[in-house]
Amino acid sequence: MDVGNLSSAYAEYYQAQNTAANKLSDNITSMNYETASEDELLGACKQFEAYFLEQVFKAMQKTVDAVADKSNATNYSTSMVDYFKDQTIAKIADTSTENQGLGLAQSLYEQMKRNYNL
Repeated sequence: MDVGNLSSAYAEYYQAQNTAANKLSDNITSMNYETASEDELLGACKQFEAYFLEQVFKAMQKTVDAVADKSNATNYSTSMVDYFKDQTIAKIADTSTENQGLGLAQSLYEQMKRNYNL
């Protein structure tokens, strides 16, 4: 197994993650919500909720990792484990938002509909 390929795959993943965060930010700031359809508006709200959940899950995971490190357990935080862990967390956040969610997307959606008279 070539470590160089693993490092480049890991770097590509983080670049893609930063690109996704920047894309979401650009969508939020550049979109004219007064002309957006209800589906576009709800989609943007769901994207925000999924991103929010992903950040919450990652923060929760850090607390688990910190406890494991303090207990002198074997540290499995290699780059590939982190890579797949981050992908899994992102997928869980997306699935959670699509299936049930926290209600944050719906609340944002309703508030934006009132603000933009949709």
